[in-house]
This record gives sequence, C-alpha cells and structure tokens, in this order.
Amino acid sequence: MNDTSAAPSRPPPPARRRRWTWIDTALLAAVLAALGWFAYRTEAVMFYRWNWSVVANYLIKVDPATGHWQPNALLDGLFATLRLAVWGLVLATLIGVPMGVARNSRRLFPRLVSGLYVMVIRNIPPLVLVFVVAFFVANQILPGLGIRAALARAPDWLQTTCAVLFGPPKIIENIIVGLLCLAIFTGAYVAEIVRAGIESVPRSQIEAGESLGLTRFQILRDVILPQALRNVLPPLANQFIQMIKDSSLVSLVSVQELTFVAQDVQIATQRVFEVFLFVGFLYFAVCWSLSRLFARLEARARAAG
Repeated sequence: MNDTSAAPSRPPPPARRRRWTWIDTALLAAVLAALGWFAYRTEAVMFYRWNWSVVANYLIKVDPATGHWQPNALLDGLFATLRLAVWGLVLATLIGVPMGVARNSRRLFPRLVSGLYVMVIRNIPPLVLVFVVAFFVANQILPGLGIRAALARAPDWLQTTCAVLFGPPKIIENIIVGLLCLAIFTGAYVAEIVRAGIESVPRSQIEAGESLGLTRFQILRDVILPQALRNVLPPLANQFIQMIKDSSLVSLVSVQELTFVAQDVQIATQRVFEVFLFVGFLYFAVCWSLSRLFARLEARARAAG
C-alpha cells in the first residue's frame, strides 16, 4: 500500500476575487436614480429647499472662551452613542455570561431563572422595557442613592473623568437608567449566544475532562469556556453593532445620544430631511466600519487557528 500520510498537504485554494459586472452597474444606476427621484419629488412636490449647511454648523463649533474648535451637538451625540454601546455591552456581558452558563446547568433552579429571564426579555418590546425600568428604577431607587449630588460635590478631575467616560454628571442618573435598559435587553441575547457557544463544544471534550478527575467548575473554566469563547466572539461583535442602533431607545429617558440630539437640531433648524439623513449616514458609517473591522479580525483569527 502506498503511504499517503507523508504526502505534503496542499495549500487552500486562493479566494476568488469579486469582479464588477454589468449587474452591479445596473444596480448602482437604479439606486442613484431612486435617490435622484426622491430628491426631485421632495423639491418639486413638497417645495422643499435643501440646505446642508445647517448640518455642518452643528458638527463643530468654536469655543468663545478659548477660540479652539470643539465638537458641537451632533458629534457630542455620536460620542454619547458610542459610550452607551461600549458600557452597555460590558454590563450586558456581565449579565448574559452567567445567564448563559446557567442555561446549561445541571441544576433545575438556575435553568428556570435564566430561561425565564431570556423568555421574558426577548418577548416584550424594548420600548416597554425602557418605560418599566425608567419609572420603577429611576423614580424609586436612584434618587435615594444620591449619585448626582455626590458627583456635584466631587473634585473637578472626577467630574471631568465622569464626563469623558459616561457623559455629563448632571444627567448621570438618566445615563444609568439608559445603560440598565440596554444591558437588560441585550443581556438576554448575550445569554443565548453564550449558551450556543457552550453547546458547540464537543461532548468528548467534557468527557475527557471528567476522565481526568476535573471538577465541574474546572471543566467549565479550563475546557468549555476557552473553546466557547472563540465561537461567541463573532456574534458578540455583531451584538455590539446592534447595540449602537438600539441605543436610540434611551432617548426616551432624556439621554442626549445621537437620535435625541437630532430631534433637537431638526426642531431648532426645521431641516428634517437634512438632519435625519445625515444622522442615518453617521449610524451607517460607524456600523459598516465596525462590521468590516470585526470581519477582518475574525478572518485573521481563523487563519491563525
């Protein structure tokens, strides 16, 4: 018999490059024609006069005290949205990972609690969740904690740090409510991602750990979670992108993120189309850039593995 074990492995075939075809040209022309028709109908039928300069005025401004350029309302709203997404995903991970692990627990009570949490949160509208958390948590719990008053008495450096990391200290309670809403809502989806990641680990790996005499916790820590982590990172990255869009919900509790600021700007300028089309472009640019970045990191990690 021929020994094929020593045969050199062939490199994977190179990925086919996508070429621009006439179908792509036709689709691009159709999109441009639709946009042109929309602009024409808006101006001809609604007698709307486009004025994009108002958007530029709300992007950056000159500080009258220092004479330096600084972000204006729309950029401040964009930064607030990114802060909400980052901290919201951190809190959602702290909630979702234990819940996801509990979903695969051998004990009945953790499975019931985590299953009830996921079932309830995933089957109620997020708008309802925002109102429930805002009225019950913001009105009943946060005022008694005195967080806003404590920050008002804090040193200037601490207030500046809070403003950079979280937002203006004067609305810190609203920001906390918004983060809780995002974390509770997204935590249910993170729990399902973690549950699926744990279940993707082959049963043979768990049996190998048991045969070595490892405890259940040691198997979870040293065998299951390291392998599941590689599987859950791509959907967690997608969930972060989704949270950037979901952060617009917290405008209902007066958190001055991008959608909230856009509403104020369009009221002040009466330029509805310009403001919201530009805000939609900002959301698209951020989410598309992050999706491309995560896709590249995922491909690099897959090639390294």
